Amino acid sequence: MKKKEQKFRDIGYLVKPPEKECKEPDCPFHGTLPVRGKILEGIVVSNRMQSTVVVERNYLHYISKYERYERRRTRIPAHNPECLNVKKGDKVRIAECRPLSKTKNFVVIEKMS
Repeated sequence: MKKKEQKFRDIGYLVKPPEKECKEPDCPFHGTLPVRGKILEGIVVSNRMQSTVVVERNYLHYISKYERYERRRTRIPAHNPECLNVKKGDKVRIAECRPLSKTKNFVVIEKMS
């Protein structure tokens, strides 16, 4: 029996393509959404919105006056394509894309764990 070849687009980054296939136009692998700019990693803290996840990034910010670091965090809404099926608690990689809504400028490109 011959294995069915999946068709996906090369998005220009070294990421593992999704196993499932979707017909979503805003999917970087199966649709026409271009991906460019920043690549960020974080943890999904919310997936209650329709096709949107909130990714939280923790980082250190240097304060030169005190020569110390402080912890900061940012929460970024990102588009969640059907083929990736990301859930709360997953570590993901997100990439910048064109604005998809008033607040969404990122799309999930890889589920890391």
